[in-house]
Amino acid sequence: MWFKKKVGIDLGTANTLVYVVNKGIVLNEPTVVAYSQEDHDILAVGEDAREMLGRTPNTIVAARPMRDGVIADYTTTSAMVTYFLRKALNGRILWPEVMISIPGGSSQVEKRAVVAACKQAGASDVYLIEEPLAAAIGAKIPISQPSGHMIVNIGGGTAEIGILSLGQLVVFKTVRIAGTKLDEAIIHHMRKKHNMHVGERTAEEIKMKVGNAHILEPEKYEEIKMEVRGRDTQSGLPKIMEVGEISITEALQKPLKQIIEGIKEVFGESPPELSADIVDKGIVLSGGTALLINLDKFITYYTGVPAYVVDEPLFCVIRGIGMAIENLDSYKKAIR
Repeated sequence: MWFKKKVGIDLGTANTLVYVVNKGIVLNEPTVVAYSQEDHDILAVGEDAREMLGRTPNTIVAARPMRDGVIADYTTTSAMVTYFLRKALNGRILWPEVMISIPGGSSQVEKRAVVAACKQAGASDVYLIEEPLAAAIGAKIPISQPSGHMIVNIGGGTAEIGILSLGQLVVFKTVRIAGTKLDEAIIHHMRKKHNMHVGERTAEEIKMKVGNAHILEPEKYEEIKMEVRGRDTQSGLPKIMEVGEISITEALQKPLKQIIEGIKEVFGESPPELSADIVDKGIVLSGGTALLINLDKFITYYTGVPAYVVDEPLFCVIRGIGMAIENLDSYKKAIR
């Protein structure tokens, strides 16, 4: 007897994760595609394509087909989803059932683009699940209770802020500020403050090594420093310099405060009883950008509500998708 495979996909701006029922998470690769400029032939996908970022000749483009959590390049995204499905299912795409995450409050056009990309890649049925809901399930929050829980899932392209109760999103907001915008802020800061051009990959490395969301007393802080290589903006020659946490913290403040504004807006729209529940339980942080040092302290400082990061925040959404697709019948009833 032949059974349809059930596959969960967390199609993120920075990374794509794939979950196969009975196998678990089988794939975690960067959401990057390299293709030929002339005929749009796909040359590399995932980690291989990421290695090409900022290093390609004019005939090859290495790019992220997802922008701010939504599809920016439909053809390339479809080819990428096909590649990831084939890799996850050992080369045989036999009309699997696919559940894929979308930003909370996605428009009908954005939803249709995701469904069409999956169907073109070979999926038979496509189910959509909103990221805040998937993240809450993955974080093992007891969302079915009549009690308020807040999840802030900060990925590569979006910060998904949601308040849940009785298994549903009560209030949610998608802020198009997340990991990639933090990288852009570092690039801009390095150019303005240190007269140095750095690329996307270098900015991401700086964020991961010396990125810090919150330093209360910089004059007393023993900062970590790293060596950065780039190009001098004035001479155009290669340049090597040391950059520390305090300088990068300054660069990250503006985009991080925009996420705080989003959290405040969600609180402002939520029923008072749910807000009171969240003050007791705290704000749950998930997504790859939640790994930024002291992000929980930063959010607590500006909102007055305790915040904490879940274990393995990068895998929170894909775990939630996996749990939902493993209990597909229950999930279908819940979303009717």
